[in-house]
This record gives sequence, structure tokens and C-alpha cells, in this order.
Amino acid sequence: MSPLQSVHNIAEICARHGITDVVLSPGSRSAPLTIAFARHPRLRTRVVPDERAAAFVALGLAQTQRRAVALVCTSGTAGLNYAPAVAEAYFQHVPLVLFTADRPPEWIDQLDGQTIRQADLYGGHAKGAFAFPADLTHPDARWHATRMVSEAINLAQEFPAGPVQVNVPLREPFYPAAGEEIRYEQVRIQQHTSLSPQLPAAELSALRQELRQTPRALVVAGQHPADEPLLLALRQLASAYQIPVVGDLIANVHLPAGPDYDIRTAPLGRQDVFMAVPEVGLKEALRPELLITFGQSLISKALKNYLREYAPRQHWHVQPAGPVADTFKSLTRVIRMEPAAFFQALLSEEKAATNNEKPQNRQLRLTWQGPGAARDQAAAPRDAFATPWQRANGWATDFLAGFMQEPGQPFNEFTAIYRALQRVPDRAALHLANSMAVRYANILGLPAGRAIEVFANRGTSGIDGCNSTAVGAALARPERLVVLLTGDVAFFYDRNAFWHNYPTPNLRVILVNNHAGGIFRLIDGPRQQPELEEFFETRQTLTAENTARDFGLRYQRVQSFAELDKALPAFFAPAKKGNATLLEITTDSVTNAAFFEQYRAAVRTSFSS
Repeated sequence: MSPLQSVHNIAEICARHGITDVVLSPGSRSAPLTIAFARHPRLRTRVVPDERAAAFVALGLAQTQRRAVALVCTSGTAGLNYAPAVAEAYFQHVPLVLFTADRPPEWIDQLDGQTIRQADLYGGHAKGAFAFPADLTHPDARWHATRMVSEAINLAQEFPAGPVQVNVPLREPFYPAAGEEIRYEQVRIQQHTSLSPQLPAAELSALRQELRQTPRALVVAGQHPADEPLLLALRQLASAYQIPVVGDLIANVHLPAGPDYDIRTAPLGRQDVFMAVPEVGLKEALRPELLITFGQSLISKALKNYLREYAPRQHWHVQPAGPVADTFKSLTRVIRMEPAAFFQALLSEEKAATNNEKPQNRQLRLTWQGPGAARDQAAAPRDAFATPWQRANGWATDFLAGFMQEPGQPFNEFTAIYRALQRVPDRAALHLANSMAVRYANILGLPAGRAIEVFANRGTSGIDGCNSTAVGAALARPERLVVLLTGDVAFFYDRNAFWHNYPTPNLRVILVNNHAGGIFRLIDGPRQQPELEEFFETRQTLTAENTARDFGLRYQRVQSFAELDKALPAFFAPAKKGNATLLEITTDSVTNAAFFEQYRAAVRTSFSS
């Protein structure tokens, strides 16, 4: 038996567990792993030389396919370069299995080349760390090795999913002899049955009764993958209980669901606009007594601050397992169920109860109904609470549509992004880079009724892998258009995302280049400082033309609304071969800041007029 047989079996174990994709970065110490994965007939391997980009590519693959992806790197600092994507995967619950090749343990700290302390390399940002046996001569060691890889893959995929490291110490020789075939044994694996937590009937009934007796209830969705059963349940819940449902773009509650989709029952998404209105009456009218949340992070700082200041009496968070964050400092109950199952169960109980009781209709005073709205003091309390949310959202939608189309605007990134988002085709996947791209998009939203799933690296909110994650998504589903909206700092920071040999004709990159870290000119604090331009904006003169040429990307640059409107149809047109298409929108940071301040002033004055 080959001394590397147990190492070769790692690839077979991955395949048996349903892993289909592996991202490799070249190296010598990792050669036995690389060869085992590359030669396996049921695994699709891709080579991305830069380990930081490779890990984010794997993140994009795993996000899109909703299953674990394996990574392989050599020893030394190679594994450290996985760290940003590992942290993102941990906080976003994305399953990655990282096989980090290593020196044998006796050579650690002995001044041997390409050697660092790789045990538990990612610390608290990985779900687990496993040490593959260095000596595999004994049968028990081989059994241990097989069992360990199964345990690692199961751990990565169990809720909450996340990254797991398997550190693999390897001794020479690394390579099979010329012409030598490697084989994969019929290893025994461990498979875990997925668990779907359910509440006892009495507890569920009590929650349903409490919800029915609480007329001021609000559902807030954090970042969450597209989930049609969840979307249907939320719409039915909103209708049955007259509960407003609010979510950022990355919550994906904006997606149409079901054949009878009605935009009037769709969740609300304009909170970044109407929460900026400084009217106390509005804030009081929107205050919930009961807040129900699910999902992960929120983009909207305005909504987070509002819910912390106007705290609900109760806050339920729905999550089947894992630690729960008290984001709004008001958490009173954790409900251990899948969100879709929980809301469906509430609706099931509601249907069963309708023959015996009716929802409580206590009278509430409606303190705000929106500009120009007729006051109806006889409104039912649930309508009285839902109506301010709906009218505020409707006002914000109408305001944005009017403001963004006002003539005579200077060329600026806010309006340019609005026009680009209006043209994103139905069924596309939209990836939003961190910094201003994701914030602008969350304010502006997407055209109503368009099925565009939204992704963003909001686990850690870093700029370091936004390009690479989108590349991974494009590779995962070549039949679907993937659109990346990014700024110049995030784009140039992650240029090695395009350093690979795989065509991505379905990837469209919209680069908004203001030649600076423009976000710092838009937020209070840095924009008032004399060090703004040198130390915060870090101005640069780069364009993406050379990057596009280096990596064979189709490229166009625009500097006016007329050029942008002319370029967008061809930019979004389908392409069957070649690499990604890059549209660079060049704007001025000072003009952008002035126009965005004009927008913020208009929000305040238009509402009060």
C-alpha cells in the first residue's frame, strides 16, 4: 500500500459527502493532495494561484451551490492568506473545508523553509480544526484519518455552517512515479441526518396567541439566501396578521414568490430613506411592541439605530441553532426553528383557530399617516400600525423615483448606480461590494417584481474578496448572469480574482471609479478633517483599462449619463464565450459628495413640505 493512500482517500471522502468543487493553489508540499483531487473522476478542480482570491472564489461557489467546497494550499503563509475568506464564511455561515498542507510536527519551529505554526490556524473564526495523522502506518491511524475527514465535512455543513480546517502534515516523497496510477479505496464515511427543530405544540400555540394579541408587531429580515417557501410564508403572515415585513436587499425578501404574487403584500425595503426623516411623530408611529427577526446582519444603520432607540417590549429571534446576537439590545426569546417552518407553523395555527376566535382589535391612536394621507381614527389597530410603515415606504419609493430622474444633474455615482440597477436583467445574481456600493444599492433598491438574488460579503464587511466571490458565483452557475457592482478601492484591492484560466462570459462588473475612498467624504467625522484627502480617501489615478487587458476582460469606460445609457444594453447582453465584461464609470469624488448631500437634504425637506 502506498504511504500516501490515506491522503489520496481524502478526495474520495469529499466526493462521497457530496462535494463537487475544489479550489487549488499550486505548491510543492500540497502535491499529494493536489494530485488526489485533480485525478478524481467526480470532482471539478480549479486552480487559482493567489490563496486569498482562491478562498473567496470558493466562498462564491459555496454560496451559490449551497454546499461545501474544498480548498487545498501548500504550507507556510499560504494558509494565512485564506484567513479573510475564512472569517467571512464563519460569520455568513458558508461551508468551506480547508486542507492546509504542512511540514511534519517534528520540523515546526526548526527553521525549516515555508514552515509556520499551522495548528488551529484560524482560531475562533473556524468551526473546528483537525490535525491529520502524520504517521499512517498503523491501521488505527488510517481509520482515524478517514473518520476525521468525515467529521470535518459534517461539521462544516451542519447548521450554522462554516469553515473547518484539516491540517495535513506530509513527508517526502510527494509525487507518484512516472506512469504510476493512484487509486481510491472504498472508505467508510459517516453521514449525519439533518435535524429540523420543532417547537412543542403548546409553546407554538402560546406564541401564536401572543402574536394575535399584540397589534404592533414587526418582522425584520437580516441577510438570508433566497428561499421561496420563506417568502410565501412572510407574505401570508403579513396578510393574515397585518404585520409589516422589512428587509435590506441582502435579505432577499424583495424577490417575487408564487404565481399569485401581489406587490401590495411585498416586504418593505425603503427604510434607509424614510428612517432618515427627522420627525418624532413618524418614529413613534413606527415603534413596535414585538419585534421578530431572522437571518444575519443588516446593512441599514438607520434601522439598527432606530430599533435600539425605540426598543420593543419583546424581541423574538428565529434561528434553529448556534449563538444568537442581541443586535438591538432587546432580545427576550430565541425560537429554535427554521424561519420558513416557524412562520408556516404560525399560519397553520392561525387557520386552525379562525373558526373559534378572531384577532384582538384593541383601539390604538394613529399618530402619523404620511404626507397628504387622510386620517382614519376608526382603523383597526393592526391596520393602524401597518399603515404608517406602508405609507412611509410608499412615500420613499415615490420620492426616489422623482428625485433620481430630475433633469440637470451633474454626472455622479449615485444616479449612475441607480440607472445601472434599473437595467439589471431578471433572474440575474447581483453581488454588491462593500463600502459605498452596497450602501447605495440598499438605498436605491431594485425594480419591483424582478427576480434578482442579492449577495454581499456582510459577514465581516471587508473589501478584500468582493471580486473573487463574484467570480466564484459565475463559475458555479455559468448559465446565470452574475453582476458585480463595486467601487475602485475594492476592485483594485482584489485584482487577482481574475488571475485564473476559466472563462466567465456570464460575469458583468460595474466599476464606479471616483479615484478615492469616496465613502469618507460622505460620512461625518473624516469629511470634516484636514487629513481627509491624504489619509482617508487615499486618492489614486488608476483606471481599470490595464487590468482588463492583463486578464482579457471586455472593457468600456463611460464619463457621462449619455455614454452610460448607451453602453448598458450591450453591457448586459448575453455572451456565450470569453471572459467577463467590465464597465468602468468614472466620476468625481467631490461632485459625488455634494450630490449625495443634496439628496439627503431633499429627503428632509420633501417629507416636511
